[in-house]
Amino acid sequence: MVLEVTDANFVEETKEGLVIVDFWATWCGPCRMQAPILEQLSEEVDETVLKIVKMDVDENPETPSEFGVMSIPTLLFKKDGEAVKQVAGVHTKDQILSILKEVSGESIL
Repeated sequence: MVLEVTDANFVEETKEGLVIVDFWATWCGPCRMQAPILEQLSEEVDETVLKIVKMDVDENPETPSEFGVMSIPTLLFKKDGEAVKQVAGVHTKDQILSILKEVSGESIL
């Protein structure tokens, strides 16, 4: 399950473990292409291994600004509360898994 986060609960929800943050907006076509890929990944990977959250940039301007998000979709990868990688544009499941392996040092699936 992909959890919706806000500026108010972002730090709390992303402070532990491996987390993907999907910065998106309702009007963004590429964001709508990225969403089902992340949803599928969230169903395949145990939440204790990987947490996936999404943040609407129109409703929550502070956090995207803090991370310098200039275009959407942008995926932010966090490990134990620290931002370790950020990529913009639509990414396939295989591309995301490759990034996860790079930032965590192990295969997720």
